[in-house]
Amino acid sequence: MSTTVLGYNISAPIMIAPTALHKLAHPEGEAATARAAAASKTIMILSTTSSCTVEEVASSCNAVRFFQLYVYKRRDITAALVHRAEKNGYNALVLTVDVPRLGRREADIKNKMIAPRLKNLEGLLSIEVDSNSGSNLEAYAKATMDASLCWKDVEWLRSITNMPILIKGILTREDAIKAAEIGVAGIVVSNHGARQLDYSPATITVLEEVVHAVGGKIPVLFDGGVRRGTDVFKALALGAQAVLIGRPVVFGLAAKGEHGVKRVIQMLKDELELAMALSGCPSVKDINRSHVRTERERLLSML
Repeated sequence: MSTTVLGYNISAPIMIAPTALHKLAHPEGEAATARAAAASKTIMILSTTSSCTVEEVASSCNAVRFFQLYVYKRRDITAALVHRAEKNGYNALVLTVDVPRLGRREADIKNKMIAPRLKNLEGLLSIEVDSNSGSNLEAYAKATMDASLCWKDVEWLRSITNMPILIKGILTREDAIKAAEIGVAGIVVSNHGARQLDYSPATITVLEEVVHAVGGKIPVLFDGGVRRGTDVFKALALGAQAVLIGRPVVFGLAAKGEHGVKRVIQMLKDELELAMALSGCPSVKDINRSHVRTERERLLSML
């Protein structure tokens, strides 16, 4: 089941997606998640909005890890985060491009959510914002994130770091082609956990469109809705090089800390291995398009 992502070996095509504020789930937060990823021989993508710092996660274990980045109105803050990640041995940047504004998270608004401090931004940015009208996370995003983010900003990022850059939040053929043209190292097909735009397509329904658009020039990773090993299998059959898991990791972390995250990854690996065996696939390279049938194909077969 082993494979590579950007030349780094991982034990299975299952990586840890960037998710915020792991200390809401467990007191050890992202440090526990990072140790679980290292023990599972896979790659963790640390969120900018983590509850442990870039440095704390880097010192928690020796492993390959990527850093997820938001672009802020103040470019010096973005540059400082990039330089810290590079200095602490992170191996790639994952630029999130689907948050010009935060989606309407009604539960957070109703509950007037007060998010814990964003440790990576302490000393760089005041995160004390007025949240009388809703969640302070929404108010923080509106006050700090740059809604004017565009393709030129990717060029700027490339000018300030030697780390390869992946773009997370691609859902269309047009954006996939543009991303490949400007020379990014990879694409993450993602709808931000379906938390941004209501009625955005399920990522599995657009994965193949993106894969075809880049034509093998750069790797395509898949994010969203992976709950079973068979979900991993389907994504690989449609052309993804690996999948990212977000919520399952947080569930495992909340239940049993570092061990819980390791168990989540192992469960998915075991289920993937079984699906491969029952489909006649000795390795992940043997999983191909003939192993899945889309809803459109099913309907056409009935005509």
